[in-house]
Amino acid sequence: MEVGFIGLGLMGRPMALNLIRAGHRVHVWSRRRDSMQPLLDAGAGDCASAADAASRAEVIISMVADAPDVEQVALGPQGVADGARPGLVFVDMSTIAPAAAQSIATRLQERGIAMLDAPVSGGEIGAINATLTIMVGGDAAAFERVKPLFEAMGKTVSLIGASGAGQVAKACNQILTGVGVAAVAEALNFAHRSGVDAAKVREALLGGFAYSRILENHGQRMLERNFKPGFKAWMHQKDMRIVMEEAHRLGVALPSAAATAQMFNAMVGSGLGDDDSVAMLKLLERMSGGEAGQEGE
Repeated sequence: MEVGFIGLGLMGRPMALNLIRAGHRVHVWSRRRDSMQPLLDAGAGDCASAADAASRAEVIISMVADAPDVEQVALGPQGVADGARPGLVFVDMSTIAPAAAQSIATRLQERGIAMLDAPVSGGEIGAINATLTIMVGGDAAAFERVKPLFEAMGKTVSLIGASGAGQVAKACNQILTGVGVAAVAEALNFAHRSGVDAAKVREALLGGFAYSRILENHGQRMLERNFKPGFKAWMHQKDMRIVMEEAHRLGVALPSAAATAQMFNAMVGSGLGDDDSVAMLKLLERMSGGEAGQEGE
């Protein structure tokens, strides 16, 4: 397929590379020229704008930071809508508010463009290995057209429902992963502060009902103190903001998510925003009297 890809950051770059490896013809545009170069080196087409990419493609994919960025890419000057060929499908794989996805989809539909909201889970490793979980909202026929592209980037691909449903599923995902990261960090910090080997505690817990992939994968990274970002804390903060704004809009109580959102706020406020979200452990250590190995210094 002829595919346009907009947004070539930590996630977008490997996702676009996987589309090229799967044999699709990919045309790229990014606000930062240097982020395009690895794709150009791999054979991608060089586009001057989002509209230029749309003029060459059957499907346009965006992977950007938040709703204002998606709106600019889709509907702004020299955006996708300005260059779209008849029958174009716009796929936004960013994480934005469900209401924002619905609003953008409605305005694109008025201009003859179908939109799918298709946020992902799996982080940078999932993007590199094409093992992402992809949660999709929108028209079923458009989904079937785009499905081969999703399958080149992910392992689990699900049409959740109408426009915005993919973003609702992603919000649920971020509740579970955010609260899960906070819980694992609390448990390992508690073990350490109790004078017990946190690695042995984790190993024991992996064999019982406390098992989770977050305990297995992120817990190991916490023990190794590997805070290199696969998913930056400021991004999880942004996602939890979306969760809480939707909860306020719906009148839904999310007490665990609310507490976790405040922890991510504290991470960003204390200078940990560019670390991986597993650096929640460092925040809790500081709150408890010092990071591992620094107590009493």
